[in-house]
Amino acid sequence: MNTVKQVRGQDKLTVTAGERLYVGVDVHKHTFHVAVWSQERGVVKTWAQPGDGRILMEALTPVRGHITEVVYEAGPTGFGLARALTAEGYSVRVIAPSKIPALPGRQAKTDRLDCIKPAPHAAGPRAHRGVCIPTEQEEADRQLTRLREQISRKVRRVKVQIKSFLLMHGIAEPPGLANWSVAAVKGLRELALREELRFALDLLLEDLDAMNALLRKAGARVKTLAESGRYQAHVKLLRTEPGTGLLTAMIYLTQLYQPGRFEEGIEVACFTGLAPGVSKSGLTERGGPLLKTGNARLRTVMVEASWRSIRLDPALRQRYQRLLRNTGNVKKAISGVARWRSICMWRMLTRNEPYRLHAA
Repeated sequence: MNTVKQVRGQDKLTVTAGERLYVGVDVHKHTFHVAVWSQERGVVKTWAQPGDGRILMEALTPVRGHITEVVYEAGPTGFGLARALTAEGYSVRVIAPSKIPALPGRQAKTDRLDCIKPAPHAAGPRAHRGVCIPTEQEEADRQLTRLREQISRKVRRVKVQIKSFLLMHGIAEPPGLANWSVAAVKGLRELALREELRFALDLLLEDLDAMNALLRKAGARVKTLAESGRYQAHVKLLRTEPGTGLLTAMIYLTQLYQPGRFEEGIEVACFTGLAPGVSKSGLTERGGPLLKTGNARLRTVMVEASWRSIRLDPALRQRYQRLLRNTGNVKKAISGVARWRSICMWRMLTRNEPYRLHAA
């Protein structure tokens, strides 16, 4: 046995010759909880340390030759630790929390226990392959489209607040407010109200103006990104599909980055959260609701874009009508169209072919 000293006065860690170690990390903003696990001995060592990747790598250096993989759950701290470890030559896997098996029933939960879970899962025969780690540029591009979506949600929320305000105080909506026309917003500004109500409504309208200004600014930035060398050709390719506009194409490209990592269409459907659940027992097989374990943002965009597509593309409209007859459910039918479109767009990107070659 060779004895290796751990970090900051921790107990000594002994490693046998040829022993393979897996390191599980529970990553938080200020602290890391670390577990060293081997298939031969189980949990070898756990410790807590400051949330700094350099300190972690310093602690792992003495046993680096024995480490097979460093594993941690995806979370709000992003991929900075994974990139730093990869740059130093470590094999790193980031696993979605939903993919780590949990025992049934109520269990104790601590940071120490959480750091132990990923390591044996990664070493097991049924280990999940982990999240695809984006480059810093891919993550920055994705953040831009996410920000635009967040602002869009805020705009909708303010509009709901204004309509709720009118309903609560028995104020008739100006004509055209259903579509938020310029004339309707002008009518809101000209309503004769009590002083306090007028003040409250004006503040809501100021909030709406501010959010709309931010939305236009973010949209312009997304358009500039779409016209850059990184995306221009792919955006042009995806827009050959009816119903796919610039924003839909950019959200698809930034959320489903590195499309070549998928091997078949069902993987794309699962990633977008559009794969149907299946319940099969004996000779009985039933289709269930969507699994919804994928990218919720991308799923929403694909469903919304599919409503436009079935109006513009006769082939997709026929597909929708066929699904509607088979399922008798509008939501299932449009989800089926969205699933087909998401796979079709993936094929367009990986084969560099326009939509006409994939028409239904």
